[in-house]
Amino acid sequence: MDSRAQASTICSCHSTAIADINCDAQTSTQCTRMSSCGAAGCLQPQPASGEDVDLGYEHEQPDEQPDEQQRQQQSDEHHNCPALKPPPFLDSRLDSTDTVAADSAVKAGSGVNLGLRSHSAAHPLDPLTPTEIAVAIASVRAEGDTPEVRDGMRFVEVVLNEPGKNVVALADSHFFPPYQPMLFRSKASKATATISSLQQQQQQQLPPRQARLVVYNKKTNKTSIWLVELSNQVLNAPSAAHRHHAKILSSVVVPDVQPPMDADEYAECEATVKGHGPFVEAMKKRGIDDMELVMVDPWCVGYYGEEDAPSRRLARPLVFCKTPGACPLENGYARPVEGIHVLVDMQQMKVIEFEDRYLVPLPPPDPLRNYTAAALRGGVDRTDIKPLLISQPEGPSFRVNGYAVEWQKWNFRVGFTPREGLVIHTVAYNDGIHGRRSIAHRLSFVEMVVPYGDPKDPHYRKNAFDIGEDGLGKNCHSLKRGCDCLGYIKYFDAHFTNFHGEVETVKNCVCMHEEDHGIMWKHQDWRTGFEEVRRSRRLTVSFFCTVANYEYGFYWHFYQDGSMEAEVKLTGILSLGALKADEHRRHGTLIAPGLYAPVHQHFFVARLDMAVDSQLGEGLNQVVEVNMTTEESGPHNPHNNAFYAKETILRSELEAQRDCNSRTNRHWLVRNTRKLNRTGQPTGYKLMPDSNCLPLAGSDAKFLRRATFLSHNLWVTQYNRDECFPGGEFPNQNPRVGEGLATWVKQDRRLEETDIVLWYVFGVTHVPRLEDWPVMPVEHIGFRLKPDGFFDCSPAIDIPPSKLEVVEDTHHKEQVSVKGVTQPDTLIATLISKL
Repeated sequence: MDSRAQASTICSCHSTAIADINCDAQTSTQCTRMSSCGAAGCLQPQPASGEDVDLGYEHEQPDEQPDEQQRQQQSDEHHNCPALKPPPFLDSRLDSTDTVAADSAVKAGSGVNLGLRSHSAAHPLDPLTPTEIAVAIASVRAEGDTPEVRDGMRFVEVVLNEPGKNVVALADSHFFPPYQPMLFRSKASKATATISSLQQQQQQQLPPRQARLVVYNKKTNKTSIWLVELSNQVLNAPSAAHRHHAKILSSVVVPDVQPPMDADEYAECEATVKGHGPFVEAMKKRGIDDMELVMVDPWCVGYYGEEDAPSRRLARPLVFCKTPGACPLENGYARPVEGIHVLVDMQQMKVIEFEDRYLVPLPPPDPLRNYTAAALRGGVDRTDIKPLLISQPEGPSFRVNGYAVEWQKWNFRVGFTPREGLVIHTVAYNDGIHGRRSIAHRLSFVEMVVPYGDPKDPHYRKNAFDIGEDGLGKNCHSLKRGCDCLGYIKYFDAHFTNFHGEVETVKNCVCMHEEDHGIMWKHQDWRTGFEEVRRSRRLTVSFFCTVANYEYGFYWHFYQDGSMEAEVKLTGILSLGALKADEHRRHGTLIAPGLYAPVHQHFFVARLDMAVDSQLGEGLNQVVEVNMTTEESGPHNPHNNAFYAKETILRSELEAQRDCNSRTNRHWLVRNTRKLNRTGQPTGYKLMPDSNCLPLAGSDAKFLRRATFLSHNLWVTQYNRDECFPGGEFPNQNPRVGEGLATWVKQDRRLEETDIVLWYVFGVTHVPRLEDWPVMPVEHIGFRLKPDGFFDCSPAIDIPPSKLEVVEDTHHKEQVSVKGVTQPDTLIATLISKL
């Protein structure tokens, strides 16, 4: 077997690395200290600074561990819970280690005994803890034959090797709240219906968790993939030495690939270029003697020919120069340096090609270049903004247990990976007597491509694969209350490995909060004047990241009407070029004298592992394309006004390569072929595109070799756990044409009544404006997932009416009428939605 193919057989790219709330013995003290401050150890959401909110309670910790009798009582209570009446979802104000149903009965190295759970037991989808990451790294490093091999190891990523869907179903059915045995159907339960639920539980075990490591060896320029078993025996070993000996399940060297670049490499590359003699001389020719003003942004080289082959680890930096001044955040991107060609060997960390090809004068300092507050940039800030306070006096409507979230009948799990960033797991809706109904198994953004439209050097090489070449999660922000997020906020931290194998934490990486979203529905009877109106709110889970000059915010919104929305917010600083005097380029926009911004596009790929009304792993879904069609003139359309929704089943993968069509309002339904609604139609969810585009580059453009998946807006595949990234796992310097989606669909697997995955490609074409400078106002793009026949009527019909409260307003002396009642002139009616 080819070693790359062999590597794929151990590849489960669905991986997570957020802060562990179920702290192990080594970190429990730290988590206790964090528990009241809104960090990862605190399950109680915290208000943003300056907001009018009263917490009303404090985080609680148990004074002592329960004795054996109490543990037995807890265990009995757990086993006696009726299967169809699960215990209430655990309160968000308590740490998950405080609310475990029973003590552990752990068999060394063999997993957790079903029915008895450990205080430190993690859900199979819980992100790796810092201890798990450290143990995995130490175990792999210990496998090095020589000190040189061990010293050469660089750890690109360490993530959870996500288990099969049957393991997740087993965990959710018997191990973790809300305990719903109907989620898991084992062969034993089908064959032996008389076996009691408890006996079935005792026959099953959760397997030990696994870590998946991508390791780059700087000495040999080789990339390998490792799987490490994280047994409780090793994790709970009394000494650090014993934690270095976790079981290595597999190790495969993957040839002809380069893994993503790392921030440590970028910093080292910048220092290398700035210390290169010919480069220093070239900058002096441009009037720059102070290397502290110079910014070097390493960019991956892509693949344009054999010179870019992955036998070398390469980068082609872009160069910028700050303007000397007093501003602490001087915008160096305002002065791009043109004409200098640099190629860096990132393995040897040395400049292997350098040429000062032509001289373009540095653009003159632009007085509008900086974006700090007025006092620092020499401008004037507006003064007419009054405070806007977010008040939730009764606290939030969501509840959190570890990484499990419950809100307004929604429930799902939060995950995070260094590559994808935010991941949403096991999305379901509690639909009254119908119980917990599944919608999706896993939702995430799996690739980005940003191609530029200027054919001149160096811009034609600017084709960033920001997820596959860099990683969104690794570049995430530590979010700030009152700035990035407003309201009652629950934060999650993120734990990663750096390039040298040290565990690092990004605090407050993921933000979750509720937002008012205007009117949900309204109607007034014109005869009687009677009116009913309901306000909408949504739950938002998000994170932000910076990749060089651009910022991206990724949001998942959940609505009370059963719909979901994926949104990307684009902001940051334009990637600019310098112009000679009187030079004009039609492939961009003139921003300032000597400064222009090339046209470009941003493409995102969302991987939607759907499970509409399905038990995990069931293959009962199909995809239907819907196009609005005009009825032909004739007896069935005598007035020429008729049109209808025409449905077409996408029966195989080759049929399911589709593009958006706004003329026909094209959208796609994911239906369950066995579940029917009250009108006898299959239940489903529809993918509704927003504005979209396709690549404007010619079909022979070099970057499209690695991005064949951009040729269509929608791809549908039969689920395969090893098919995770549309351009393959290693797009950096990838010489293979069409790796990933374009290759997988050649199997033309059937898509009728199976476990399906949607790959939705959406993008925006950016023609820069003067108003995008110096920092671009947010651009919004995304898509929606909406119920279509999934419910028997509107699920938002049960939202209670909003309550009107009168609060004092000391700043306005005016009368406000509320339902015909005139309030005193010192009072104003404030509408507060209480759910």
